[in-house]
Amino acid sequence: MKHPLPAQPRHIGVLRLSALGDVCNLVPTVRALQRQWPEARITWIIGKGEHSLLAGLSGVEFVVYDKASGVAGMRQLWRELADTRFDVLLHMQQALRASVLSLGLKADVRVGYDKARAKDAQHWFTHRCLAPHPRAHVLESFMDFARLLGVEQHPLEWNLPVPEAAFDEARALTGDAPYLLLSPCANPRLRNFRNWSAEGYAAVIEHAWVKYGLKAVLTGGGSTQEREMGERIQALSRPEAVIDAIGGTSLKGLLALIARARAVVAPDSGPVHMANALGTAVVGLYATTNPDRAAPYLWREFVVDRYPQAVHAYLHKSPEEVTWGQRVRHPDAMSLIRAEDVIERLDAVLDTITAHPDTESPADEA
Repeated sequence: MKHPLPAQPRHIGVLRLSALGDVCNLVPTVRALQRQWPEARITWIIGKGEHSLLAGLSGVEFVVYDKASGVAGMRQLWRELADTRFDVLLHMQQALRASVLSLGLKADVRVGYDKARAKDAQHWFTHRCLAPHPRAHVLESFMDFARLLGVEQHPLEWNLPVPEAAFDEARALTGDAPYLLLSPCANPRLRNFRNWSAEGYAAVIEHAWVKYGLKAVLTGGGSTQEREMGERIQALSRPEAVIDAIGGTSLKGLLALIARARAVVAPDSGPVHMANALGTAVVGLYATTNPDRAAPYLWREFVVDRYPQAVHAYLHKSPEEVTWGQRVRHPDAMSLIRAEDVIERLDAVLDTITAHPDTESPADEA
């Protein structure tokens, strides 16, 4: 017998710990739940860095789990929520760690992915599964949780909180001049291979400076890989066209930089989804991941898509033959993207926001 879903939930639990791009894609689902049941309490169990990004999200109570704290951190979180019982727990993290964490949470009904989308045997830890949704974008997969509860479809809404202090942080780096934001590196995980070339970024920087008078702001974390990439890009670029902000901002400061940018150029990583959430134009660079599943949702037509070619070249299959979400883990895959491809998409997106100013990102609004 299926566990019944609440018709009027009073307390909704959301379990999604990571990652930065994914939590941005999840926010429209939270907003849809809030519109449907404005009196419902929503508690989001989230990762430490992800909380830094979304802190202050209206109408949401956050409970933070730092994965570095391991089992001890889980026990602490279970104690923190010992007196809390959810009408429904939306288990949106396809990872064994999150499923183990869910065992210490009290809920009348636990909802997870359907078997085709679930990973790490997630369906063993839930009462109800989503309806199948083959070849769904990540944002749509999250929205499927709201649909299962009976939420009506609405326009997508984010309203990410960006405090005035974050805009001050951004202005201190850029001044008031318009700029293009480049975030060259994805998360430096093992066999990620999502990064494009320094030479390619330098060509884009030169084009943006010569044609539009746009400086390029380089952003990213403070890892050795990211700093070295930034140094290589700067060495290939004219000094007056580049501002180095790698390792130089908080996550809220990065949001403010993105919100004020004319456009963002980056591989499949958190910043493309932050830009999407803020309404900032974005050119995503995709070869190792499928943009049909993971592109910046509102700017999919401006993606540079070399995923089909990468699947052919390195997996020796067609995109239709590989599983949904299959990554191309080859260090040469991103080299299929040419500088002229990115420049063409950048011109197209800048033309679009110039022709339709209502789609342009906010420049100086807190």
